[in-house]
Amino acid sequence: MLVLFESPSGYAIFKVMKLKHFKKFEDTTEALAATTAAVEGKLSKTLKKVLKKIVAKEAHEELAVADAKLGQAIKEKMNLTCVYSPATQELMRGIRAHIDSLISGGFNYKWLCLLYCFHCTVLLHVTKCCLPEVLYVVGVEIIYSLLDDLDKELNNYIMRCREWYGWHFPELKVVTDHIAFAKIIKKMGVRTNAASCDMSEILPEEIEKQVVDLAQVSMGTEISEEDIINISYLADQIIEITEYRGQLYDYLKNRMTAMAPNLTLLVGELVGARLISHAGSLLNLAKHPASTVQILGAEKALFRALKTRKDTPKYGLIYHASLVGQCNPKNKGKISRMLAAKCALAVRYDALAEETSTEMGIEQRAKLESRLRSWDEGGKGTKS
Repeated sequence: MLVLFESPSGYAIFKVMKLKHFKKFEDTTEALAATTAAVEGKLSKTLKKVLKKIVAKEAHEELAVADAKLGQAIKEKMNLTCVYSPATQELMRGIRAHIDSLISGGFNYKWLCLLYCFHCTVLLHVTKCCLPEVLYVVGVEIIYSLLDDLDKELNNYIMRCREWYGWHFPELKVVTDHIAFAKIIKKMGVRTNAASCDMSEILPEEIEKQVVDLAQVSMGTEISEEDIINISYLADQIIEITEYRGQLYDYLKNRMTAMAPNLTLLVGELVGARLISHAGSLLNLAKHPASTVQILGAEKALFRALKTRKDTPKYGLIYHASLVGQCNPKNKGKISRMLAAKCALAVRYDALAEETSTEMGIEQRAKLESRLRSWDEGGKGTKS
């Protein structure tokens, strides 16, 4: 009987516990490719060459293998009889225990490097089903947390910028858009430059004319050139953070569209990301019933209500969805319950469907919007 032993440094063929042939891997790339094929139960190119060269000469012999799938692949492609049994495993265990004496020079530095690569590849294949989702969830959680932090910092910067520049030109508060406000400061500098400054690219014509008129009769104090320079730096920061936030939001939108397109259509990117992060993963969220999805994020309020025997909360994180925000206060509980039911279906479809499409999300959102319109018109609406 011949025995095929797969080691991180190469393929070894034994006969009666004596080494018959050893094919050493040329580099780590070949070792990883062979290991990947072995883990997937496939026949690698290197192994195929070894079997053609050595085993074909003794085709009448049986070949003992450590993996039944690999044995099946060898049998189909090479037409060789393969053996896989508990006795084979014991034989492999014995070879593994004495590998350094059976294969000369087996344990050198290069061999240990290949062994490390072998373990990394096995670990990757063991976790390949859950790793992408875990990375998605971790990435999504970091992104929306960063968006929250950026919003807080941006609001603080804008408030300070308006307060600081307001001492010089308080009437500029007519510009309500924060980015436009920062751009005007960058372009205009002191208010006396308003008449000669072209702000048509930043403001509508009426607002631009109003700003110019107000600059001429402003009651603000004079400020130094150094103050203007520092206020301009602050305006730069506001513009840069806003642009970065936009890029980050687009990135989150793309990630959520790829991960859970139907859930994203129903509740939006941020709420969908929060729900998935709160549940731990998309698959965990798919296991929750609609009643749990509805109050996810309001656990403290729920247990406090149960303890004090008061009304339980009607919504949690789902409250921030646009559909709930559009609804009038008396119907928020109803729309939250309906939206949670649709979300539970959408998440299961996103997590478990083989081919994901957005048809379901579009259809369910249309039904919810139709119900909202019927409530606004005073009707009960149709069941959906």
